[in-house]
Amino acid sequence: MAQTVKDRVVAIIAEQAVLEPSDIRQDSTLESLGIDSLGLVESIFAIEEAFDISVPFNANDPSESDFDISTVGSIVAAVEALVAARPA
Repeated sequence: MAQTVKDRVVAIIAEQAVLEPSDIRQDSTLESLGIDSLGLVESIFAIEEAFDISVPFNANDPSESDFDISTVGSIVAAVEALVAARPA
């Protein structure tokens, strides 16, 4: 069975947080999962590689990014939108 975007994003975040995917809730923040700025950047790179997308995220100034990292659910939604907009 193919993994959904949500499943893959949650798995990447869980790996960074050293947690089981089942421990990750959609309303969890990266901070609450213990993911620091380096872990965030590593997660972004892993997401870009997994989905062959370019995430519009500026690690130097996250508030200026068009990529919502406020919760796991918002990250999943943003990745789903990037995947859907990817050229066929």
